[in-house]
Amino acid sequence: MDAAQTPDSDAPDRQALDRQALASEEFLTANGISRLEVVDSTGSTNADLLRAVTVEPAAWGDLAVLTAEHQTAARGRLDRQWEAPERSSVSVSIVLRPVNAEGRPLRTQSYSWLSLLAALALRETLLETAGIPAEIKWPNDVLVRGRKIAGILAQLGPMGDGAAPPVVVGTGLNVTLTAKELPVPTATSVRLEEALTVDRTLLLKSYLSRFTALYRSFCNADGDPAAGMAGGPSLHKRVEAVMVTLGKQVRAQLPGDHEIIGHASRLDDYGSLLVVDAAAREHVVTAGDVLHLRPWSPPIQGSVPGQGPESGYA
Repeated sequence: MDAAQTPDSDAPDRQALDRQALASEEFLTANGISRLEVVDSTGSTNADLLRAVTVEPAAWGDLAVLTAEHQTAARGRLDRQWEAPERSSVSVSIVLRPVNAEGRPLRTQSYSWLSLLAALALRETLLETAGIPAEIKWPNDVLVRGRKIAGILAQLGPMGDGAAPPVVVGTGLNVTLTAKELPVPTATSVRLEEALTVDRTLLLKSYLSRFTALYRSFCNADGDPAAGMAGGPSLHKRVEAVMVTLGKQVRAQLPGDHEIIGHASRLDDYGSLLVVDAAAREHVVTAGDVLHLRPWSPPIQGSVPGQGPESGYA
Protein backbone atom coordinates (compact mmCIF):
# COMPACT_ATOMS: atom_id res chain seq x y z
CA MET A 1 0.00 0.00 0.00
CA ASP A 2 1.52 3.35 -0.97
CA ALA A 3 1.45 6.60 0.96
CA ALA A 4 -1.59 8.09 -0.74
CA GLN A 5 -3.67 5.01 0.13
CA THR A 6 -2.79 4.66 3.81
CA PRO A 7 -5.66 4.98 6.29
CA ASP A 8 -6.22 8.35 7.91
CA SER A 9 -4.82 8.99 11.35
CA ASP A 10 -6.06 11.79 13.55
CA ALA A 11 -6.52 15.08 11.76
CA PRO A 12 -3.20 16.92 11.61
CA ASP A 13 -2.43 20.02 13.65
CA ARG A 14 -2.79 22.80 11.11
CA GLN A 15 -0.74 25.83 12.08
CA ALA A 16 -1.43 29.30 10.71
CA LEU A 17 1.04 30.86 8.31
CA ASP A 18 3.77 32.84 10.07
CA ARG A 19 2.81 36.30 8.86
CA GLN A 20 5.78 37.95 10.50
CA ALA A 21 8.22 35.68 8.68
CA LEU A 22 6.46 36.25 5.36
CA ALA A 23 6.43 40.03 5.87
CA SER A 24 10.12 40.15 6.77
CA GLU A 25 11.79 43.00 4.91
CA GLU A 26 14.87 40.85 4.47
CA PHE A 27 12.86 38.08 2.78
CA LEU A 28 10.84 40.42 0.57
CA THR A 29 13.85 42.48 -0.54
CA ALA A 30 16.04 39.45 -1.21
CA ASN A 31 13.43 38.07 -3.58
CA GLY A 32 12.22 41.31 -5.15
CA ILE A 33 8.68 40.83 -3.85
CA SER A 34 6.92 44.19 -4.07
CA ARG A 35 4.03 43.34 -1.76
CA LEU A 36 2.82 40.30 0.18
CA GLU A 37 -0.64 40.05 1.70
CA VAL A 38 -2.08 37.18 3.76
CA VAL A 39 -5.85 36.86 4.12
CA ASP A 40 -7.79 34.47 6.33
CA SER A 41 -10.34 33.42 3.73
CA THR A 42 -11.33 34.26 0.19
CA GLY A 43 -13.06 32.72 -2.77
CA SER A 44 -10.00 32.68 -5.01
CA THR A 45 -6.66 34.45 -4.75
CA ASN A 46 -6.43 34.55 -8.54
CA ALA A 47 -9.84 36.19 -8.85
CA ASP A 48 -8.92 38.69 -6.13
CA LEU A 49 -5.70 39.71 -7.88
CA LEU A 50 -7.33 39.95 -11.30
CA ARG A 51 -9.82 42.35 -9.75
CA ALA A 52 -7.08 44.24 -7.90
CA VAL A 53 -4.90 44.81 -10.96
CA THR A 54 -7.97 46.19 -12.72
CA VAL A 55 -9.12 48.52 -9.94
CA GLU A 56 -5.77 49.42 -8.33
CA PRO A 57 -3.05 48.64 -10.86
CA ALA A 58 -0.47 50.90 -9.21
CA ALA A 59 -0.90 49.13 -5.86
CA TRP A 60 -0.14 45.67 -7.28
CA GLY A 61 3.14 45.78 -9.14
CA ASP A 62 5.40 43.09 -10.47
CA LEU A 63 5.86 40.22 -7.99
CA ALA A 64 3.04 41.28 -5.70
CA VAL A 65 1.79 38.23 -3.80
CA LEU A 66 -1.54 37.26 -2.25
CA THR A 67 -1.91 34.10 -0.17
CA ALA A 68 -4.88 32.75 1.78
CA GLU A 69 -5.33 30.43 4.72
CA HIS A 70 -8.56 29.16 3.15
CA GLN A 71 -9.98 29.29 -0.38
CA THR A 72 -13.68 28.58 -0.73
CA ALA A 73 -13.93 28.68 -4.54
CA ALA A 74 -10.48 27.84 -5.85
CA ARG A 75 -10.36 27.52 -9.63
CA GLY A 76 -8.39 25.38 -12.01
CA ARG A 77 -8.32 25.21 -15.77
CA LEU A 78 -11.70 25.22 -17.54
CA ASP A 79 -13.37 26.68 -14.42
CA ARG A 80 -13.02 23.49 -12.39
CA GLN A 81 -13.58 24.32 -8.71
CA TRP A 82 -12.69 22.72 -5.40
CA GLU A 83 -12.32 23.56 -1.71
CA ALA A 84 -9.75 22.21 0.75
CA PRO A 85 -9.92 22.40 4.56
CA GLU A 86 -8.65 25.59 6.19
CA ARG A 87 -4.85 25.77 6.62
CA SER A 88 -4.36 22.51 4.74
CA SER A 89 -2.82 23.94 1.57
CA VAL A 90 -0.55 26.58 0.15
CA SER A 91 -2.82 28.82 -1.92
CA VAL A 92 -0.89 31.66 -3.49
CA SER A 93 -1.15 33.97 -6.49
CA ILE A 94 1.50 36.28 -7.93
CA VAL A 95 1.14 39.34 -10.15
CA LEU A 96 3.66 39.38 -13.00
CA ARG A 97 4.47 42.39 -15.16
CA PRO A 98 7.45 40.92 -17.02
CA VAL A 99 10.09 43.24 -18.48
CA ASN A 100 13.63 42.49 -19.63
CA ALA A 101 16.88 43.85 -18.21
CA GLU A 102 16.39 47.11 -20.16
CA GLY A 103 12.87 47.57 -18.83
CA ARG A 104 11.16 46.62 -22.08
CA PRO A 105 8.01 44.48 -21.69
CA LEU A 106 8.38 40.89 -22.81
CA ARG A 107 6.47 39.71 -25.85
CA THR A 108 3.14 38.25 -24.80
CA GLN A 109 4.05 35.09 -26.75
CA SER A 110 6.46 34.26 -23.93
CA TYR A 111 3.67 34.37 -21.32
CA SER A 112 2.70 30.76 -22.08
CA TRP A 113 5.89 29.66 -20.30
CA LEU A 114 5.05 31.32 -16.98
CA SER A 115 2.86 28.49 -15.65
CA LEU A 116 5.57 25.97 -16.60
CA LEU A 117 8.14 28.16 -14.84
CA ALA A 118 5.94 28.07 -11.72
CA ALA A 119 5.64 24.29 -11.95
CA LEU A 120 9.42 24.01 -12.19
CA ALA A 121 9.87 26.23 -9.10
CA LEU A 122 7.38 24.15 -7.14
CA ARG A 123 8.99 20.91 -8.23
CA GLU A 124 12.35 22.18 -6.94
CA THR A 125 10.71 23.20 -3.64
CA LEU A 126 9.21 19.76 -3.12
CA LEU A 127 12.49 18.03 -3.91
CA GLU A 128 14.88 20.29 -2.00
CA THR A 129 12.74 21.52 0.92
CA ALA A 130 10.26 18.69 1.45
CA GLY A 131 12.52 15.88 0.23
CA ILE A 132 9.97 14.25 -2.06
CA PRO A 133 10.36 13.52 -5.79
CA ALA A 134 8.15 15.50 -8.14
CA GLU A 135 7.55 15.77 -11.85
CA ILE A 136 5.63 18.10 -14.14
CA LYS A 137 2.61 16.85 -16.06
CA TRP A 138 1.77 19.02 -19.04
CA PRO A 139 0.20 21.51 -19.05
CA ASN A 140 -0.16 22.64 -15.43
CA ASP A 141 0.11 19.91 -12.82
CA VAL A 142 2.85 18.76 -10.44
CA LEU A 143 2.88 15.06 -9.59
CA VAL A 144 4.53 12.94 -6.92
CA ARG A 145 4.77 9.24 -7.76
CA GLY A 146 2.10 9.67 -10.41
CA ARG A 147 -0.39 11.48 -8.17
CA LYS A 148 -1.36 15.13 -8.41
CA ILE A 149 -0.05 17.23 -5.54
CA ALA A 150 -0.47 20.70 -7.05
CA GLY A 151 -2.12 22.62 -9.85
CA ILE A 152 -1.15 25.92 -11.45
CA LEU A 153 -3.33 28.43 -13.28
CA ALA A 154 -2.04 31.46 -15.21
CA GLN A 155 -4.57 34.12 -16.23
CA LEU A 156 -4.12 37.24 -18.32
CA GLY A 157 -5.02 40.54 -16.70
CA PRO A 158 -6.52 43.59 -18.42
CA MET A 159 -4.79 45.76 -21.00
CA GLY A 160 -4.19 49.27 -19.74
CA ASP A 161 -2.98 52.45 -21.46
CA GLY A 162 -1.38 50.47 -24.23
CA ALA A 163 0.90 48.64 -21.79
CA ALA A 164 1.41 44.89 -21.86
CA PRO A 165 -1.19 43.09 -19.74
CA PRO A 166 -0.16 41.64 -16.38
CA VAL A 167 -0.37 37.93 -15.68
CA VAL A 168 -1.63 36.35 -12.47
CA VAL A 169 -0.14 32.94 -11.70
CA GLY A 170 -1.92 30.94 -9.02
CA THR A 171 -0.63 27.80 -7.31
CA GLY A 172 -2.47 25.38 -5.08
CA LEU A 173 -0.37 22.81 -3.19
CA ASN A 174 -1.92 20.05 -1.07
CA VAL A 175 0.06 20.06 2.18
CA THR A 176 -1.68 18.40 5.15
CA LEU A 177 -4.70 16.84 3.46
CA THR A 178 -5.46 13.34 4.73
CA ALA A 179 -6.42 10.51 2.40
CA LYS A 180 -10.11 11.06 3.17
CA GLU A 181 -9.82 14.77 2.36
CA LEU A 182 -8.27 14.37 -1.09
CA PRO A 183 -10.50 15.67 -3.92
CA VAL A 184 -9.91 12.51 -6.00
CA PRO A 185 -8.18 9.16 -5.34
CA THR A 186 -5.43 10.06 -7.82
CA ALA A 187 -4.31 13.06 -5.74
CA THR A 188 -1.86 13.22 -2.85
CA SER A 189 -0.43 15.68 -0.34
CA VAL A 190 2.92 16.60 1.17
CA ARG A 191 1.87 14.93 4.44
CA LEU A 192 0.88 11.67 2.75
CA GLU A 193 4.24 11.46 1.01
CA GLU A 194 6.06 11.46 4.37
CA ALA A 195 7.96 14.64 3.57
CA LEU A 196 10.71 16.23 5.62
CA THR A 197 8.36 19.08 6.54
CA VAL A 198 4.71 20.09 6.30
CA ASP A 199 5.44 23.65 7.47
CA ARG A 200 3.38 25.74 5.05
CA THR A 201 5.34 28.92 5.81
CA LEU A 202 8.62 27.20 4.98
CA LEU A 203 7.18 25.66 1.80
CA LEU A 204 5.68 28.97 0.68
CA LYS A 205 8.90 30.93 1.28
CA SER A 206 10.91 28.27 -0.53
CA TYR A 207 8.54 28.32 -3.50
CA LEU A 208 8.53 32.11 -3.75
CA SER A 209 12.34 32.24 -3.57
CA ARG A 210 12.72 29.70 -6.35
CA PHE A 211 9.97 31.24 -8.46
CA THR A 212 11.40 34.76 -8.30
CA ALA A 213 14.91 33.55 -9.17
CA LEU A 214 13.68 31.63 -12.22
CA TYR A 215 11.40 34.50 -13.22
CA ARG A 216 14.19 37.08 -13.10
CA SER A 217 16.44 34.83 -15.21
CA PHE A 218 13.66 34.31 -17.74
CA CYS A 219 12.97 38.04 -17.95
CA ASN A 220 16.69 38.85 -18.28
CA ALA A 221 16.79 36.37 -21.17
CA ASP A 222 14.08 38.52 -22.83
CA GLY A 223 11.54 35.75 -22.36
CA ASP A 224 13.43 33.39 -24.65
CA PRO A 225 12.78 29.82 -23.41
CA ALA A 226 15.79 28.56 -25.38
CA ALA A 227 18.28 30.95 -23.75
CA GLY A 228 20.48 29.83 -20.88
CA MET A 229 19.30 30.91 -17.43
CA ALA A 230 21.72 32.06 -14.71
CA GLY A 231 24.58 30.24 -16.40
CA GLY A 232 22.65 26.96 -16.63
CA PRO A 233 20.27 25.22 -19.03
CA SER A 234 17.39 27.06 -20.67
CA LEU A 235 13.88 27.05 -19.26
CA HIS A 236 12.83 24.86 -22.19
CA LYS A 237 15.44 22.22 -21.36
CA ARG A 238 14.82 22.36 -17.62
CA VAL A 239 11.09 21.82 -18.04
CA GLU A 240 11.44 19.02 -20.60
CA ALA A 241 13.95 17.22 -18.35
CA VAL A 242 11.38 16.80 -15.56
CA MET A 243 8.17 16.45 -17.59
CA VAL A 244 6.61 13.04 -17.11
CA THR A 245 4.34 13.53 -20.14
CA LEU A 246 7.11 13.39 -22.73
CA GLY A 247 7.97 10.06 -24.29
CA LYS A 248 4.55 8.62 -23.47
CA GLN A 249 1.60 7.56 -25.57
CA VAL A 250 -1.19 10.03 -24.76
CA ARG A 251 -4.74 10.86 -25.67
CA ALA A 252 -5.56 14.55 -25.88
CA GLN A 253 -9.25 15.35 -25.65
CA LEU A 254 -10.16 18.60 -27.40
CA PRO A 255 -13.37 20.64 -27.71
CA GLY A 256 -16.05 19.31 -30.02
CA ASP A 257 -15.38 15.65 -29.17
CA HIS A 258 -12.10 15.72 -31.05
CA GLU A 259 -9.12 13.76 -29.82
CA ILE A 260 -5.52 13.15 -30.76
CA ILE A 261 -3.76 9.92 -29.88
CA GLY A 262 -0.03 9.62 -30.31
CA HIS A 263 3.47 9.99 -28.94
CA ALA A 264 4.14 13.10 -26.83
CA SER A 265 7.50 14.02 -28.33
CA ARG A 266 8.50 17.50 -27.12
CA LEU A 267 7.46 21.06 -26.34
CA ASP A 268 7.58 23.74 -29.01
CA ASP A 269 8.87 27.30 -28.58
CA TYR A 270 5.57 28.36 -26.99
CA GLY A 271 5.32 25.53 -24.47
CA SER A 272 2.70 23.67 -26.50
CA LEU A 273 2.85 19.87 -26.62
CA LEU A 274 3.76 18.19 -29.89
CA VAL A 275 2.04 14.83 -30.41
CA VAL A 276 2.97 12.50 -33.29
CA ASP A 277 0.12 10.21 -34.36
CA ALA A 278 0.28 6.75 -35.90
CA ALA A 279 0.51 8.26 -39.39
CA ALA A 280 3.61 10.25 -38.32
CA ARG A 281 1.71 13.55 -38.44
CA GLU A 282 2.75 16.07 -35.81
CA HIS A 283 -0.02 17.88 -33.97
CA VAL A 284 0.34 21.00 -31.82
CA VAL A 285 -1.74 20.77 -28.63
CA THR A 286 -2.04 24.04 -26.73
CA ALA A 287 -2.80 24.36 -23.04
CA GLY A 288 -5.76 26.61 -23.78
CA ASP A 289 -7.44 24.03 -26.02
CA VAL A 290 -6.90 20.67 -24.32
CA LEU A 291 -9.70 19.41 -22.05
CA HIS A 292 -7.91 16.31 -20.78
CA LEU A 293 -4.54 14.72 -21.43
CA ARG A 294 -4.07 11.16 -20.25
CA PRO A 295 -1.69 8.28 -20.84
CA TRP A 296 -3.03 5.90 -23.48
CA SER A 297 -2.52 2.24 -24.26
CA PRO A 298 -4.03 0.29 -27.18
CA PRO A 299 -7.11 -1.60 -25.98
CA ILE A 300 -6.63 -5.31 -25.45
CA GLN A 301 -8.36 -7.36 -28.13
CA GLY A 302 -11.82 -8.32 -26.94
CA SER A 303 -11.92 -5.76 -24.13
CA VAL A 304 -14.84 -3.38 -23.69
CA PRO A 305 -13.96 0.21 -24.75
CA GLY A 306 -13.27 2.32 -21.69
CA GLN A 307 -12.54 -0.75 -19.55
CA GLY A 308 -9.12 -1.62 -20.88
CA PRO A 309 -5.71 -0.81 -19.43
CA GLU A 310 -5.95 2.92 -19.91
CA SER A 311 -5.36 5.02 -16.82
CA GLY A 312 -5.25 8.73 -16.18
CA TYR A 313 -4.19 11.43 -13.81
CA ALA A 314 -6.36 13.77 -11.80
